[in-house]
Amino acid sequence: MKKNQMIRLVLSALFLAIGFVLPFLTGQIPQVGSMLLPLHLPALICGFVCGWPWGLLVGFVLPIARSLLFGMPPLVPTALAMAFEMAGYGAVAGLLYQRLRPGRGRVYVALIGAMLAGRAVWGLASWLIYALLTQSRFALAAFWTGGFVNAWPGMVLQVVLVPLIVMALERARLIPLKEN
Repeated sequence: MKKNQMIRLVLSALFLAIGFVLPFLTGQIPQVGSMLLPLHLPALICGFVCGWPWGLLVGFVLPIARSLLFGMPPLVPTALAMAFEMAGYGAVAGLLYQRLRPGRGRVYVALIGAMLAGRAVWGLASWLIYALLTQSRFALAAFWTGGFVNAWPGMVLQVVLVPLIVMALERARLIPLKEN
């Protein structure tokens, strides 16, 4: 395994570990967790730091593994839909960040693009999961409420924290990792 691939693997494991621990800061109160979206931060930052394949993988694995280990979020339908959403976050953040021209706006454009794409993926995944695995429907009102109205504090947190962290890592020349 090449040196940078090993670094990406180790950093991805670190982001996965952060994702396991970060929700404990919300005190395991589901209402607070669904508002602050603590699982989303490591997936997004992993996409920026390690690239889209690693962001996709960490984003997909994190909610399912956390559900299996700690019982939160509930596996079906929540963690399963979140797995697709967060995989979208990590992948789109990494892809846009890599493809956009360097500059201050690049982080924000990649982040907003990832947030919108991830929400769209979450809505589609939720609709399919509810249709196939539950007895209820996932309506447009549920998408709007769960995806935006109730989640706005976490979205604000993402728009503030993620660019600060990514730009600090850029200044420290820790990202992007050079290809070997």
